[in-house]
Amino acid sequence: MMNDQPAVISPPMPRRTLLAAALAAVVVPLSGCAGSAGEAASVASRESVTPPASARSSASPEGPAPEPSVRDDLPAPDEAIPKDPKRLADALTRTGERLRDAIDDWRRTGDPAKGEAPEPVVLLSLYEQRVYRYLARNPKVASRTYGELPKEAAARARDNVTAIRDLLSLAHPVSGPIKIKVESPEPADALLAGFRRAERRFGVEWEVLAAVMLVETKFGRVRSPSYVGAKGPMQFMPGTWKAYGMGGDINDTGDALLAAANYLHASGAPGDYRRALYAYNHSQAYVDAVLLHARQMKRDIRNYYAYYTWQVYVITTKGERRLTGP
Repeated sequence: MMNDQPAVISPPMPRRTLLAAALAAVVVPLSGCAGSAGEAASVASRESVTPPASARSSASPEGPAPEPSVRDDLPAPDEAIPKDPKRLADALTRTGERLRDAIDDWRRTGDPAKGEAPEPVVLLSLYEQRVYRYLARNPKVASRTYGELPKEAAARARDNVTAIRDLLSLAHPVSGPIKIKVESPEPADALLAGFRRAERRFGVEWEVLAAVMLVETKFGRVRSPSYVGAKGPMQFMPGTWKAYGMGGDINDTGDALLAAANYLHASGAPGDYRRALYAYNHSQAYVDAVLLHARQMKRDIRNYYAYYTWQVYVITTKGERRLTGP
């Protein structure tokens, strides 16, 4: 997994961008079918709550917890995270309700099969993601916050925070320059169609495939090879791709989704997802995180659309930086 790679943030760049890094950060030292580029982006996408330094990045410690500021009644990309569990729970509950309403509007009046997610979905999802990352780094605050949340919101928060914490446990700080290529993901419903196509062919639940892609590359946002050489949107090692890629292109999303389903099926899915996911990446924490995210998507498909808009972060020795999003 590679979602938390070391990097420095370059100024805002075009849609398909190369971000050069010279700050120390965190890399997930895993291997398997994939080498995980996403959890470097994803492990990177699940830790602190720091304001963006530019349209492409964010860093700096969390400030005090004033009353939430508003920008057109939406949270700003650097919206303060309350420290008090009751206020934090209130903010998370309100954000979650508004996010799911915004997703319903997007699916009803927009077109998730084309283009990018609308601004309300992006900003509300980013705030929710940042809160989860904050709670993952502050377990005592997290446990008190769960008690203040409605039952459904508490279950969702606990799964997401636990998954983030699991993945962060695999990271270790490193230093040295690194380059991370990021780009906009394919449309949400185009990816969903690909997940379901792979499920029909190999019997691997689409939610599990989506959770793997979330963890590996944030749905294809991270396009650099992992530090161990895994490539493509599902982060395959070349040898594994040769065996399970069925002659496809390792960098093609549709081919990669079929190959991932093929590999997971050959490794035990759907009968034994734990065994199959462990073959994909040799870590029980990784397995747990993928299954927690998959469970949330099974409970409510709107969680898939929320995850789809989660952004890529990098952990550095000076804090956390966000590479994608507003």
